[in-house]
Amino acid sequence: MANTLMEGRKPQDWANLVLAVCLFISPWFFGFMAETTPTWNAWIVGIALGALAVAAISAFAEWEEWANLVLGLWLVASPWVLGFTANVNAMWTSVVLGLLVAAVSAWAVWDVHHPHAHA
Repeated sequence: MANTLMEGRKPQDWANLVLAVCLFISPWFFGFMAETTPTWNAWIVGIALGALAVAAISAFAEWEEWANLVLGLWLVASPWVLGFTANVNAMWTSVVLGLLVAAVSAWAVWDVHHPHAHA
């Protein structure tokens, strides 16, 4: 489990970067810009996910994948925790992207602990 530059260049990290961009632009794309709470949630979590993905791409560390997993689970729970379930667009955007982030991050963690599982 060496921390090499190539080890960090996994498809999961690139996928999380794409998901971070999708999350960041989602308030405009799905029309919930007028709602402050889900908009700021999308922006803050999107920036955090993007920063972690860039960090993982440039210099891999397992903790980045765990942090992404936590952020994905936060996205799933945030509509209820922050109280924006009434906005269906914001809620489903958060839940779906959160599930995708969590799945991709869990896959990355699995790869760290089972590097030859695909061979």
